[in-house]
Amino acid sequence: MACYPLGHWPVQMELVSSRTRAIWRRAVSLGWPISVQQTFTTLMRTVDIIVTGLFSPAAVAAVGLADLYAQFPLRVGLGLGSGAITLSSQETGRGADVDRDRAITLALALGALCGLPLVGVGFLYGQPLIALLGAEPEVARLGGLYLTLVFGVAPMRIVGLIGARALQGAGDTRTPMVLNGGVNLLNAFLTVGLGLGIGFFPRLGIVGVGLATAISRTIEAGAILAVIGGSRAALSFEPTWDPTIARQVVSVSLPTFAEGMSTSLANFPFNSLLLLFGTEANAAYHIGRRVYQQLAGPFYRSASTVTSIIVGQTLGEGDTAEARTNAIGLLSLSFGLLTVMGTVMILAAEPIVTLFTDDPATRQFAVAFTRVYGVSMPLFGIFFPLAGALRGAGDTRTPFYARLVGAFVFMVGGSYLLAVTLGYDLWGVYAGMVLSYSCMAAIVAAGFKWGGWRDTAVSMIEERQDGGG
Repeated sequence: MACYPLGHWPVQMELVSSRTRAIWRRAVSLGWPISVQQTFTTLMRTVDIIVTGLFSPAAVAAVGLADLYAQFPLRVGLGLGSGAITLSSQETGRGADVDRDRAITLALALGALCGLPLVGVGFLYGQPLIALLGAEPEVARLGGLYLTLVFGVAPMRIVGLIGARALQGAGDTRTPMVLNGGVNLLNAFLTVGLGLGIGFFPRLGIVGVGLATAISRTIEAGAILAVIGGSRAALSFEPTWDPTIARQVVSVSLPTFAEGMSTSLANFPFNSLLLLFGTEANAAYHIGRRVYQQLAGPFYRSASTVTSIIVGQTLGEGDTAEARTNAIGLLSLSFGLLTVMGTVMILAAEPIVTLFTDDPATRQFAVAFTRVYGVSMPLFGIFFPLAGALRGAGDTRTPFYARLVGAFVFMVGGSYLLAVTLGYDLWGVYAGMVLSYSCMAAIVAAGFKWGGWRDTAVSMIEERQDGGG
């Protein structure tokens, strides 16, 4: 490492500070539309919880449990979306527009096909799947109705997610914001109208909440496809079956899908564990989860996506050292923002929770869960940008390992050991949650520092070039 005289240190520090400010400005430019988009996305789910909370704790638990299964199309979409954003950003960086368009077209086609079986599962097994978790009969009935509607539009949900991430990878974060934001506002409006029977809408209860989601997701997918197929988009459809591109889309997407599913699958035994402490405790967990996703979700999801975009494009340009520098700059920004958000959640937990429920027992538990998430926010500030950097390079396995170990070893295993075996009750669950996020942050940090993610990116790009890209 070069050594500089003491008098040169201010110059070096100013250079570092200038570079950091530059990457922060670029991150804000790319990230604010993603944050707005995520705010509206989480607002939609928040409105669902608020509206169902007006029905009963059973309705809140029903939607929360159904959302566990609704994670399946979400994870497929995010998995293939990671393949789309990785290749889209790298090919944009090296100016290979045709290969980029081929990659995103393949990802969209695969996503639509993957969603079709879920439609049948929803219609045939909606209620039994909720009952399988140990839910009370009324919770299973309500959750089954909601799940049938959500699974009915699984192909549209997946296509919408992939298309949005393909556009983001090409540097267009504003179009997905406009489309998704408008659709989610419509969803919230329909949820209130159809759920509560306001105005000329019929009062459909939880069926209305699910129907609002189905309508909005169908519109979103159609709008995304129309934009990509239009003449003004950065992307276009390029049907192909290039084996190199297809293999890379799948190889990048599968670990991300498995990463998400490890969390989703762990949520099944975790929710069953919470049900041991009553429906109110389970409903409170979903309220606390919704609070942190509404307040902090736009920031940590934006941090992950922006880091993927910037690192992927920088690697596509051939500058691996700059890619690492950019990732570290984005890590510092993410950590600071999420630490602030965690502090807000801890201090304002009680007034926030009262927006979701007036049931005393549920409110007490929800305040505790919200504060647990607040304590965990700095860990989110580490995990998400570093995981995004690794995905931008094409290393989706390390984030998968982080989620897998965190979810099953600590979230499920640790919580059960502390809460049931050692008798700490919900305090054991709270500790298990914090330990799981600590584990996730530690593993991706190790992968970023010592892993071969930059070599992975170089290898993938060279392989596509050799294949004719």
